[in-house]
Amino acid sequence: MPRQTIPLSPDDSALLSQVQGVCLDIDDTLTTHGKLTAPAFTALWNLKQAGYWVVPVTGRPAGWCDHFARFWPVDAVIGENGAFAFTMKNSRRERITTPGALDASEAEKKIAALARLVKQEFPYAQWASDQKYREYDLAIDFCEDVAPWKETEVKRLKEFCEAQGAIAKISSIHVNAWYGDYDKFSGFEHWTQIAGAPPVLNSNAWVYLGDSPNDEPLFEKFSLSVGVANVKRFLPQMKFPPRLITQAESGAGFCEFVDLLLRSRNRP
Repeated sequence: MPRQTIPLSPDDSALLSQVQGVCLDIDDTLTTHGKLTAPAFTALWNLKQAGYWVVPVTGRPAGWCDHFARFWPVDAVIGENGAFAFTMKNSRRERITTPGALDASEAEKKIAALARLVKQEFPYAQWASDQKYREYDLAIDFCEDVAPWKETEVKRLKEFCEAQGAIAKISSIHVNAWYGDYDKFSGFEHWTQIAGAPPVLNSNAWVYLGDSPNDEPLFEKFSLSVGVANVKRFLPQMKFPPRLITQAESGAGFCEFVDLLLRSRNRP
């Protein structure tokens, strides 16, 4: 039976006071309608300046993650649903490939074959506009830059990709499909081991924020997880929903959480 999701409130301050690091999704968790708002970016900086570990975990492509790692106040970025981590060391971007990820050339061949099959079954399918910057996965757009698909078609697309032997996850904007033995959580956990960051399992040292079904591997594994309010529409289909939920959606929900987290540090 799915665990109960309850509203985030000041009563959670004692729990939040144990947090040392914040792991978060980007699209529709940090961003709002495709934009990184000034308050959300300020909240990200406030976390880093307060001394928290800050690690976005995203389905976005390697090309975008390179930018995030270089220019955002973060310790690392886990990209393409866990395939790799990008981090900065001595002003140089370093790459940590997650165990279970295929060789990039092999991944490219398998994704190209999957793309052909998807086009045969779904002739109207369009790849995400950022597909050219990806190394490991195929991202099929169902609402970002195309007319929204019906939920039944999105589910059918996911199941079709899985029938071809791929791992497939539904985000708030794309169906992402890839080959290999990894997901967002294993990519993040591998980075913590390399970086010497606090462990995540059986610990409240980390909190995870997300908004959609592809965040379930992290909602399941993190003892402390938070969904921004727009996750509500996905809750009925989630086996592992977030533990807590904000009142506000997207970036405003992220700001709501950060404000409470920072205040919890100064609680009596």
